[in-house]
Amino acid sequence: MIYFSQAQTDALLLEDIQGGDLTTRALGIGAQPGVMEFCHRQGGCVSGITIARQMLHSLGLTVTEQLAEGERATAGQLVIRAHGNAAALHQGWKAVQNVLEWSCGVSDYLDNMLTIVRSRYPDAQIACTRKAIPGTRMLATQAILAAGGIIHRGGCAESVLLFANHRRFLANENNWADAIAQLRRHAPEKKIVVEADNPTEALDALRAAPDVLQLDKFSPEQAAEIARIAPSLAPHCTLALTGGITLATLASYLDCGIRLFITSAPYYAPPADIKVTLSPEARGI
Repeated sequence: MIYFSQAQTDALLLEDIQGGDLTTRALGIGAQPGVMEFCHRQGGCVSGITIARQMLHSLGLTVTEQLAEGERATAGQLVIRAHGNAAALHQGWKAVQNVLEWSCGVSDYLDNMLTIVRSRYPDAQIACTRKAIPGTRMLATQAILAAGGIIHRGGCAESVLLFANHRRFLANENNWADAIAQLRRHAPEKKIVVEADNPTEALDALRAAPDVLQLDKFSPEQAAEIARIAPSLAPHCTLALTGGITLATLASYLDCGIRLFITSAPYYAPPADIKVTLSPEARGI
């Protein structure tokens, strides 16, 4: 998984608990020992566990049981359990619940997408873009990796991706060969990925033999036709589908023969329903 600094997980806590929990303090129950359990109501692929654990440890709590990132919880299954004083438990409650609900929503959505596509193509992959909800990029990355997906681009300096918005600044925006040749000269250690917005552009791009061609918002029929022609024009080029690829639309693209799908849909999945129960610690007799 990926590394979260102490400052990052502390920031997630401090969104909610700058002044502690007033209700707990006013009731005078903060010193009592207790236990907090997070259970997944509907079940599904889980993520956010390592971040939740780090947040709980920061509050002085002890985590005694947890699922692993990417495991599939059954309905009602315990996801994570923590012990400590009631003041710390109540401070961790909502902040950790928010992380788990959002993260599990993302990972389960992608897990469901992967189940669909791999029922047809066991070697297929889904790559998620950098268009995450602002402020959630790290959580999103963790959730995508936990579900078994890959990150399309961690940032614009990470890989070469030629868009129409780049080509419009060139002397001849339709000269794919010159643009790709220049990219190969100046970024020789990178694969050259290009995006086409229509079938004509896709064929022109293939003649210039990029490493990867993204088909943006193509219909299933258009994508299937490009997939049929591509091996004769650029036999070593990988085709990818992007734009409008969601859990609802994915099945309609399975007849295209394309095995790489690019999406940002998981980031906007409904959050998982994580039930949180706080109870006094059972005392020995």
